Amino acid sequence: MTSQEIKALTGQYIMNTYGRFPVAIDHGQGATLYDPEGNAYIDFTSGIGVSDLGYGCQPWVDAIAKQAGKVGHTSNLFYTEPPARLAEILCKRTGMSCAFFANGGGEANEGMIKLARKYSFDKYGKGRATIVTLNNSFHGRTITTLTATGQDVFHNYFFPFTEGFRYADANDLKSLEAAAGDDVCAVMMEVVQGEGGVLPLDQDYVKAVAKLCAERDWLLLIDEVQTGVGRTGSLFAFQQYGIVPDVVSFAKGIAGGLPMSGILANEKCRDVLGPGTHATTFGANPVCAAAGLVVQETLTDAFLEDVQAKGTYLRNQIEALDLPCFGATRGLGLMIGIEVKDGWTNKEIANKLIENGLLVLTAGPGMRLLPPLVISKEEMDKGLAIMRETLG
Repeated sequence: MTSQEIKALTGQYIMNTYGRFPVAIDHGQGATLYDPEGNAYIDFTSGIGVSDLGYGCQPWVDAIAKQAGKVGHTSNLFYTEPPARLAEILCKRTGMSCAFFANGGGEANEGMIKLARKYSFDKYGKGRATIVTLNNSFHGRTITTLTATGQDVFHNYFFPFTEGFRYADANDLKSLEAAAGDDVCAVMMEVVQGEGGVLPLDQDYVKAVAKLCAERDWLLLIDEVQTGVGRTGSLFAFQQYGIVPDVVSFAKGIAGGLPMSGILANEKCRDVLGPGTHATTFGANPVCAAAGLVVQETLTDAFLEDVQAKGTYLRNQIEALDLPCFGATRGLGLMIGIEVKDGWTNKEIANKLIENGLLVLTAGPGMRLLPPLVISKEEMDKGLAIMRETLG
């Protein structure tokens, strides 16, 4: 099919819930994508932080094909090898105790919220179920995770929203303490606020929140749906903050492009969700888990150091371009935010870049770059050249 035919068919039969850019994708290699007509696009998005191994990664393709040929799905009423091996690797690399596998980020965060409330109910009874989240956060698109999201723009249409959330300002411990009370069971936060604009939290603040949670027996819930699985230059971003959460969620890059997510819990929380308290039909799918094993094999310590180096290179080069529309950059690893100066909009900039062959994202009022972790220097330089030629 041609690009126009794909767009027309999509418009006719798929619900119009996305503000799509006018590009149809047919195939890719490395960090470069191609439309059906063969036009190339340097990818600084990786499917919103999902395709961390890029495109055409042969070990990933082979692992999926091999497992699909054995068994594609069994449900969690039976045992299969790939999710067990993946859970072992994730626990050993993080110091966590156990994993629960799901399908998408919102579902993972729902599981984390349920665990926190049951932990508190089991120990303290009813009346201690409130979770404090941060203003400018984003935690998902379900009714409950929309409520957890600390942005008023998302609190519309879908009334009534779930009870039991309060909000505090990021990097302000007094604001958190003011939002607290005897009814609190947990604090939930992203250490880098992704959809809010790629805003890393202060190290001292994160450590202070962890200390406060430990003192008051609140669970510390870290949402790493976007920041996890190597994106920030460590397996999980919390590892760069010197803390160990009670529960951490993950999704996006965990299976390199297949739908998978989950949570990791520490020893204190490993038995909170027993049989019958939480479940999902497709979670721990063996094909997705087999893909996830290839991702983990790729994300060696040396590879993650290279992700940090690539992030530093991209940020430095973007700032060196001194483009009239861009201000400072920020972020960790290959999770990069760029300020947009007054007189420009991020949507306008994104459309110009995409039209000229560079796929980018927006976040908050700024730009967001999430390239495949395997992106080459040549591909980064091609993307930078498109920025210079388009926006200079």
